[in-house]
Amino acid sequence: MDDVTKKSLSSIPLLTTKAGPRDKELWPQRLKEEYQALIKYVQQNKENDNDWFRLESNKDGTKWFGKCWYIHELLSYEFEIEFDIPVTYPTTSPELALPELDGKTSKMYRGGKICLSDHFKPLWGKNVPKFGIAHAMALGLGPWLAVEIPDLISRGQVVHKN
Repeated sequence: MDDVTKKSLSSIPLLTTKAGPRDKELWPQRLKEEYQALIKYVQQNKENDNDWFRLESNKDGTKWFGKCWYIHELLSYEFEIEFDIPVTYPTTSPELALPELDGKTSKMYRGGKICLSDHFKPLWGKNVPKFGIAHAMALGLGPWLAVEIPDLISRGQVVHKN
């Protein structure tokens, strides 16, 4: 990890409640921690002029959706993001999906799920239950976008809307 990533990560609160959606008693507490970490991460990004995603969830916090964007050569490329919280969460990380990019890169699974198995999933596994959705965005989706989007643009797989 580079220094910028470490600094960014250090300001995202770590989570303490080890509960998933099936744990009816502790899930609300975990969900509260998730929202607090996301709010902190988004605030930090805005303060550093690095605002790059919006997320919201369904009422019970099991389905998440929103938008993320990547700026390349002064042009903003925006993508829909979606994911479900696995029943084995937080032991299992969420599978982040950008459906409109499905099939455009080999670093993606069916349905537009981005490949995080080599770098992110081992890190997630070592940090259960401390990592949450904000960490998945910071250490999973952010780096994936930074590597894949410029490549997809250079190959003509992603074209700016204007």
